[in-house]
Amino acid sequence: MTLSPGLPTPDGPGSVSQVPNLPTGFTDTFTSRYVDIGELHLHAVTGGEGPALLLLAGWPQTWYAWRLLMPALARDFQVVAVDPRGVGLSDKPRGGYDTGTLARDMVALMDALGHEHFAMVGHDIGMWTGYALAADHPTRLDRLAVAEAAIPGLSPSPPLFGSQQANDRLWHFAFNRHANLNEQLISGREHLFFGHQFATKSARPLPAYAVQHYIDTLATDPAALRGSFEFYRALDTTIAQNQDRKTRRLTLPVLAIGGAQNLGASVGETMTLAADDVDSLVLPECGHYPAEEAPGAMLAALTAFLAPYRNRWTASDVRR
Repeated sequence: MTLSPGLPTPDGPGSVSQVPNLPTGFTDTFTSRYVDIGELHLHAVTGGEGPALLLLAGWPQTWYAWRLLMPALARDFQVVAVDPRGVGLSDKPRGGYDTGTLARDMVALMDALGHEHFAMVGHDIGMWTGYALAADHPTRLDRLAVAEAAIPGLSPSPPLFGSQQANDRLWHFAFNRHANLNEQLISGREHLFFGHQFATKSARPLPAYAVQHYIDTLATDPAALRGSFEFYRALDTTIAQNQDRKTRRLTLPVLAIGGAQNLGASVGETMTLAADDVDSLVLPECGHYPAEEAPGAMLAALTAFLAPYRNRWTASDVRR
């Protein structure tokens, strides 16, 4: 599994060169690349100096969700922000959307980039994958930060006839798992469906240009729209995997971040079901998208949490 010199440089919509409103100087540090992990090609945006840090966003976003944090993180870390399979400019196979496979994809990606050990930040479905990676590949991760998700098969399942508030927050789980009707119902109405998700789950509205970028990414590629649902269609497999994983507790340090106006302290409560060393942080006036709603607070939390990892690497200059 190696970087393939024959692969073209990503330069279409979704690449570093064609996304809107990046922070000043972003393209001086970060570049898009395709990485061959054997089974498929993943799109990663990389840059920076220091120990490796993997950033994995969730549904229905891409690597672009991390753009406001990446320049500061790149001063201390080799940052890898990736589109997982089915997302953005990465390949979109029909299968492999259970978290065991997604975690193996991430390990293969970091192998191909030359990173034997790394830290990881996962949001939403990226949190699902981060948990799977920590449980299935415990020697690879140094530290894990997660944000704004419950973990199917680990967290208690909400009742079918729950409160109206719970239904308004969770109804898309059942919808997204449907086997084949989703794309037909959403096609041509992507702004209505995905726009509703962003509007109702954020305490501070995301910039209109960012929401439009995410929606355009899904609306212009039928395979991306299908891929956005495949993570949920694979939940039976993921739940079975997590029921096995929870018998093996995590020992690495974990930071659990919740938005006060969405999941809040329940993110930390979820991780204590699986891990022994959990710090929980609730960000005030924040909803489901902390990297975009509260980038300063999230950056400060990650900087403090990752400092021991960075300092050990600086001292030894060998853990890359």
